Amino acid sequence: MPLIDMPLEQLQKVTGRNPRPTDFDAYWDAALAEMHAIDPQVELVPYPLKSSFAECFHLYFTGVGGARVHAKYLRPRHSSEPHPAVVQFHGYSGNSGDWQDKLSYVSQGYSIAALDCRGQGGLSEDVGGVRGNTHRGHIVRGLDDAPEKLLYRSIYLDCAQLARIVMGFKEVDATRVGATGGSQGGGLTLACAALEPRIKKAAPVFPFLCDYLRVWEMDLAVGAYEELRTFFRMFDPLHQREEEIFTRLGYIDNQHLASRIRAEVLMPVGLMDTICPPSTQFAAYNKITSPKSYLLYPDFGHEGLPGCNDKIFDFLSDL
Repeated sequence: MPLIDMPLEQLQKVTGRNPRPTDFDAYWDAALAEMHAIDPQVELVPYPLKSSFAECFHLYFTGVGGARVHAKYLRPRHSSEPHPAVVQFHGYSGNSGDWQDKLSYVSQGYSIAALDCRGQGGLSEDVGGVRGNTHRGHIVRGLDDAPEKLLYRSIYLDCAQLARIVMGFKEVDATRVGATGGSQGGGLTLACAALEPRIKKAAPVFPFLCDYLRVWEMDLAVGAYEELRTFFRMFDPLHQREEEIFTRLGYIDNQHLASRIRAEVLMPVGLMDTICPPSTQFAAYNKITSPKSYLLYPDFGHEGLPGCNDKIFDFLSDL
């Protein structure tokens, strides 16, 4: 079997390298309390897609920090009973994508909401407001400020808040909501399922945002993780703050959130992935205590995985 990381038997036992802050649970409990206290001021603006069976809307809501956050929301045009729904998350720097590619779920009688991450390629608002470096990436945004200023704290909460809003729609059965996405979207799927434990099924594809220290130790702080290397080169060239920095990153490390997940999980992973190394993904997977399974693609890296979308569609069609 090709190998760029660990053998499978080791991946199945890996526990992760990145430190977990001592107040991790209190940090996220406070974050959720802040989110729950917000009036989201949900707004649905119709979008005129020429579909005979789907109604389409721009969905806007107010997230933490006062940002107006955007998602695409599609629902069946004719539905008399509450039905399942899916929340979907995009890759790093991207956006929620086209309306058309969400119609397969609507054709199944599902609603679907696709988030635009704040500060990335979509319509969500990034209110900014952190001290220190904002160069080269969102992982390091807020590292020189209070832990509550980490940008991914806000993005993770946006994911959970979107799921919560969708669950509150009269047409949706709140007990039958799934989540999915790839790369950054895979990491956000884990975060969403952890912070909104009513998510019933989650399909994170080669999740990003897991075990930053392991990425660093593998000398793979390039591509999507390049900002880690850039941060050290510019702001801590002697690595005098290394322990402090990785401990702070632990607040937004999905391996530490994973134990909160109650959903059934299906995780596709390419064993040749040099962007999100398999050991970082399994650091999160191995901490999930709910029913779970993985799909291994031995010859594939961080790329399209043949048949993967079909398997996820089937997995989420049983909500």
